Amino acid sequence: MLRTLVSTLFQSRLSPTTITQVRECRSKILPKPRKRNPVWFVRQKRTVHDDLITKENQKFITEFTNDRFGIPTLVKGVHTYPKSVYESLIDVKQVETPEQWSKYQRRAGLIARKIGVVPMWRKDGSKVMTTMLQIDDNHVIKYLEPNEYNPAQLPRVKNLKKFGCLLIGAGSADPSLFTKEYCGLFKDSGVMPKRHLGRFLVTPNAKLLPGTPLNVTHFRVGDFVDVRGKTVDRGFQGVMKRWGFKGMPATHGQTKTHRRPGNIGSGGQKARVWPGQKMPGHMGNRYRKLKGLEIVRINKEYNVMWVTGQNVPGENNGIIYIYDTIIPTKRSLLQPPFPTCFEDKDSEIDIFAENYHDFQKPTIFYEDE
Repeated sequence: MLRTLVSTLFQSRLSPTTITQVRECRSKILPKPRKRNPVWFVRQKRTVHDDLITKENQKFITEFTNDRFGIPTLVKGVHTYPKSVYESLIDVKQVETPEQWSKYQRRAGLIARKIGVVPMWRKDGSKVMTTMLQIDDNHVIKYLEPNEYNPAQLPRVKNLKKFGCLLIGAGSADPSLFTKEYCGLFKDSGVMPKRHLGRFLVTPNAKLLPGTPLNVTHFRVGDFVDVRGKTVDRGFQGVMKRWGFKGMPATHGQTKTHRRPGNIGSGGQKARVWPGQKMPGHMGNRYRKLKGLEIVRINKEYNVMWVTGQNVPGENNGIIYIYDTIIPTKRSLLQPPFPTCFEDKDSEIDIFAENYHDFQKPTIFYEDE
């Protein structure tokens, strides 16, 4: 009652204009309401029951599924368009007349799996550590026009209204493993349901029809890419492991200070722990992006690319999102097919960068005396 009386007396002394200004200031402090989740945030997997299906019937279901949707592109190693999608591509002449790339345009990326770290050697003998990324059966699921794309969380992109959105799926799976609502997301694309989905902002002239496959030929050897993945979940860690603190001497000092952060300097006018202070807490399980990695090798048979660096975020067999780099000095060097590679005319299966050694060629030459 006392609080209500004080607030009433306080508002009675203010003019209507002042009251409106106070309400506006308070509204800016309050958090903005969250919008609804994206369309594909539906229940993905269903409860699997033992339906007592015989081996012959299970084989028939698998053959029927492959006959309708086609074998995944990762198995064949070539582009496999569904019939309806390929006919529509021919109608709009998207295969014969691809557009030209420019550094001001943005095209789709790929969803890959991190295989591991392996060494590569340059022709001068120096060793370079690289990371293997395998493109896991990518297909275009849906395209949203710039005026239709309304995400729940706005990405940090300038002029967002100028970009469309491509929904790309990776990892084909048996439709019987998913719910009816989730399988309904793929009915217009003509492909099998995917285990993973990703959104990519593209310019309107880089849109692709639903059902278009995306392979490792989407990129070229020598291109620079940015990769995004979820870091390894380390759990609760102290400051020495989380932030790299040195710690106190192990042989001198108080026993309980060897791995402690020490004084955090909260005295004086601050007199509290400010946000951003390096303290113990949860480490990992966060999305991080690594920029400016060079593609040094591509294998078309297994849809694998080798990128420089051994600190790609994520653990082995984790999902990685690959984009064209946004670094201006390296972006101007890109020469990728736009909007994607529909027909690969190069007959080589294993392609190396110019200054990297091809393992199929000899390394030592002997001259006849």
